[in-house]
Amino acid sequence: MAELLDDHPPTTTLPTVPAAPEPPPPLDETARARALLAAQPVTEGHTELPGSLDPEDLPPVRAAEAGAQLWSLHVETDEGVIGTLRRIDSVRALVAACPEDLRLAYTTSELAHARNCGRVAALLGPVGWTALGGSAATLRAYHALGVRAVNLTRFDRFARDAVREMNRIGLAVDLSGADPDTVRRALAVTRAPALLTRADPEALPDDVLGLLGENGAVLMVTVTDDPAAVADVLDRVRAQAGPHCAGVSHTTAPDAGYVPLFAELLRRGWTAQELVGLAHANATRALRETEFLSRTNRIRPAAA
Repeated sequence: MAELLDDHPPTTTLPTVPAAPEPPPPLDETARARALLAAQPVTEGHTELPGSLDPEDLPPVRAAEAGAQLWSLHVETDEGVIGTLRRIDSVRALVAACPEDLRLAYTTSELAHARNCGRVAALLGPVGWTALGGSAATLRAYHALGVRAVNLTRFDRFARDAVREMNRIGLAVDLSGADPDTVRRALAVTRAPALLTRADPEALPDDVLGLLGENGAVLMVTVTDDPAAVADVLDRVRAQAGPHCAGVSHTTAPDAGYVPLFAELLRRGWTAQELVGLAHANATRALRETEFLSRTNRIRPAAA
């Protein structure tokens, strides 16, 4: 019996389990910023019309991470309404000349649709305050032409009525360049979030930044080739107004784009959600709330 047992191995050897592969090294901040911006392109608050519409220079140079742009309609004071209408016409001509790159958008839904189609959404505005000519009818005419923001730089009786009318019809109140007292007075009237498409937070005291935070306003900061300096400004906006108020105006170095800034903010502890807000979600939220307020106010009579 022992000899029979010796003819067979007592047990079967189990196969060797291979060791688990080493996890990939974590992405550095630059790689993380690049990945985030690829999925969440930037909405820029201030884009200037090119000096000429030379077909060889179209589309205009922009940062690769730009997904939407508000096109400035500011003109010299003596150009007034006629100059503004010409600028609107020029932006429309530019978009028409670049159908594979640009698409006009009048609502936040159209903005998202343009981005989903691989186009950069072009929004008209802001219009300069002097181009209103002190007329609410002109304000409504600009809105009918597709303008979605007006830059308010002083506050008087007409400005108070104009802000209410802008809330009614769905025009964003842009407070870029306004002094702190004007900002305070405008925020006391508007029921929609304000925009500062060319924000200079360093010119605003902490209490005004706090009021902008309560309003849900978006301070769109210019990005330069010094990401640390820009990050310092955005850190103050985040601390005094809140991360929901941070946005991007434009970059003075489009070839470098926004990756260096977003990488610097990641190093400073900004979360991915806060950076998505900075890129476009905060500005989109402010514009969407302006649209919603307008829809709820349509039964109100127009100002004289």
